[in-house]
Amino acid sequence: IRMPSPAWGEGLALGASVAHNGCCLTVTRVEGDLVSFDLMQETLRLTNLGALGVGDKVNVERAARFGDEIGGHAMSGHIMGTAEVTSVIDTPNNRQVWYRLAPELMKYVLTKGYIGIDGISLTIGEVRGSEFCVNLIPETLARTNLGCLRSPLKLGHASWGPVLSVAVKASVSAEPRPSWACVRILQRLSQKKPIEMTGPKR
Repeated sequence: IRMPSPAWGEGLALGASVAHNGCCLTVTRVEGDLVSFDLMQETLRLTNLGALGVGDKVNVERAARFGDEIGGHAMSGHIMGTAEVTSVIDTPNNRQVWYRLAPELMKYVLTKGYIGIDGISLTIGEVRGSEFCVNLIPETLARTNLGCLRSPLKLGHASWGPVLSVAVKASVSAEPRPSWACVRILQRLSQKKPIEMTGPKR
């Protein structure tokens, strides 16, 4: 990856963590403004990083330091899969993007909840069956690769649109207690059942 600027890569060393489209990767080599990372098979299976080619843009983010301002939604957990872009609607000062997600992941997607798409924490605007949309302001379009989306588009020889890595917030975190509680609440909401605030049985 070629870093955006010399200042952006200042202090970057072997073993450091950098998020690419929301996927945290470890620095394995630094050569000037070029930085290398290794990807394992599981990463390639669950993210869109394996589809990247020379010249493609990727959202990058350095690890936060203690004392840094933390704005927006607090994202935690792991990338769980990719979503298909089904529609891109441009209006003045806004871009609405619709995605189709696998049914087993859609149960965690709630209107006015939030979701990570290519490392960008976004509010879910609306949910319709197996699809959901997000609304993007000009600043998001200028700073991220979502500004490059067009519809309809194809990826390679596939018959669907470009895929984006989706992080389904803390509900799919590897941490046992938060994961259990959040998944249980979201499942109850999706089934329209009363929520019981109880912990896991010991």
